[in-house]
Amino acid sequence: MKWIKLNRWPFAVILAVVATGALFSCRTGAGSDVASEVYVPPGSLDEFYAFMSGGFSGNITVHGLPSGRLLKTIPVFSQFPENGWGYSEETKPMLQTSWGFIPWDDSHHPELSQTDGVTDGRWVFINGNNTPRVARIDLSLFETEEIIEIPNSAGNHASPFVTENTEYVVASTRFSVPIPQEDMSISEYEGNFQGTISFIKADVPGEMEVAFQLLVPGYNYDLSNPGRKESAGWAFLTSYNTEEAHTLLEVNASQHDKDFIAAVHWRRAEECVAAGAGTVMQADHYHNHMGADRIARSEVKRSVRVLTPADCSELVYFLPTPKSPHGVDVDPSGEYIVAGGKLAAVIPVHSFTKMLQAIENQDYEAEVNGIPVLRYEAILAGEVLEPGLGPLHTEFDGRGNAYTSMFISSEIVKWELGTWQVLDRAPAFYSTGHLMIPGGDSGEPWGKYAVALNKITKDRYLPTGPELAHAAQLYDISGDKMRLLLDFPTMGEPHYAQALPAHIIMDKQVQMFPLEENQNPAATAGEGEARVERRGRNVHVYMTTIRTHFSPDNIEGIQVGDSVYFHVTNLEQDWDVPHGFAMMGAQNAELLIMPGETRTLTWVPTRVGVYPFYCTDFCSALHQEMQGYVRVSPRGSSVPISFSTGG
Repeated sequence: MKWIKLNRWPFAVILAVVATGALFSCRTGAGSDVASEVYVPPGSLDEFYAFMSGGFSGNITVHGLPSGRLLKTIPVFSQFPENGWGYSEETKPMLQTSWGFIPWDDSHHPELSQTDGVTDGRWVFINGNNTPRVARIDLSLFETEEIIEIPNSAGNHASPFVTENTEYVVASTRFSVPIPQEDMSISEYEGNFQGTISFIKADVPGEMEVAFQLLVPGYNYDLSNPGRKESAGWAFLTSYNTEEAHTLLEVNASQHDKDFIAAVHWRRAEECVAAGAGTVMQADHYHNHMGADRIARSEVKRSVRVLTPADCSELVYFLPTPKSPHGVDVDPSGEYIVAGGKLAAVIPVHSFTKMLQAIENQDYEAEVNGIPVLRYEAILAGEVLEPGLGPLHTEFDGRGNAYTSMFISSEIVKWELGTWQVLDRAPAFYSTGHLMIPGGDSGEPWGKYAVALNKITKDRYLPTGPELAHAAQLYDISGDKMRLLLDFPTMGEPHYAQALPAHIIMDKQVQMFPLEENQNPAATAGEGEARVERRGRNVHVYMTTIRTHFSPDNIEGIQVGDSVYFHVTNLEQDWDVPHGFAMMGAQNAELLIMPGETRTLTWVPTRVGVYPFYCTDFCSALHQEMQGYVRVSPRGSSVPISFSTGG
């Protein structure tokens, strides 16, 4: 044993070290070894997949739990040079919008698909906040397969929350605007700007569409959570700025003691739509989706059906909720509707049963734009008193407990449904926004862990200049007391996350694409079909790649200003053998081609010379030898097209 010479340490330091160790032991459990609880040994696998918002990266990151290890980045709304997403000809259409090609967005809320209110592992959805969009990611591929733009929307924040059987994705506007858009003075906001709540059909891959929209008063609609079990057929959305302020919202949108949760009876909306209610409004928007040939296509939708409360009775009700509510969460039974008022001193919990009784009894405080405002006391199940400062979001463990993030007091607070008593507090570091329990927003949570998604990380990681990593913190919630187990950094700004047990999807992973099923019209089935064809100023290179060469690997006859399309087919039929393709001077990115897949890179040479291309993804011991050359001649040159491999 190596002894420490205590006589060289100040006595105060020794006391501080001992005290710190004792405090840590108290928080984590006496004698516990938290490192072993999050350690996943070599050759072992994590228990959960966690899908985390990439925030301003526009993507999703996938982490393993409990290790916190980053497993994958799934590109969604942002071009991603690692695999050519949004650069290859096959994927560019996924980023088309009515505004043109938009290769970035702000992605906030991953949402896993559900069946009977239980997370099923088919898909994960995520919102684009800046250019309103919703994407579907196929969890057998971990790839974005579909994106739909949302018309009549600005700030698609309360999105994309799925109904109990993923019939719909629910999305609404953070920023109210004139609908339809027009040239109007901003000072005329009150009474003239409006919001929309969109219901997007989502249960059939490749066929997402905006089924209908609800036109609602011009508040800021913040987050959503659909009902389940007892409250199936309803959706709940928070709103703030019921003052309808348009400047200095930090002051002017915080005047009212209560704002609203909007309770939307979407089953009733379906009835009204089926009866022809509402107005079909001109509203161009894009639907982008991957075909069976693995090529994305864009379809322009021209209109959307819009309902108002006057078009459909018994459709929307306002639940008064203190104060500036941010999150709204529904417990696994569907009975309790929990709000997180950013400026509230309590956590209000509404009762779905009492809500229905208040509607039946017409127990209203007021009416706004034809929407009844239910009396607060009539719908209240209870209030969690003195929960902390800045309650935002709540999730559930399936054992009768709720967990709420406290942004200002930087903690997670555990409380009991029904008694509304605070049971435990755990500090977070720092400023927790969302929190996540695997399945914690579904009918059947896996209440083993909670993850705090923190906005500030000073002193948690090695410093990295002005911009610091954001933090996720993993807590064990299996016992009476929460225990902090792990810090791990996340990409972009972490907003929300969702997780599910790995066994639900790990055996459903696509490992390769069978060559015989490759429907890309530019696919090359074997090296014997490799060729180069000139069509005017366009040159098409039909190329194959396999360990460890390209075919062809020498190409001549290309001229300055040609548009050269490299259609590269990966002939491998083995798992985890992608090949890369990069061309010197290309003004886009590399390609990363999965086994059996075809991807296309466009290159326009601007200089005479001989230029290399090569494989970017390590594939074998002779990876470095995977290269080739393209000869570029002057415009109008008589050098003919020629190509070869090995000759």
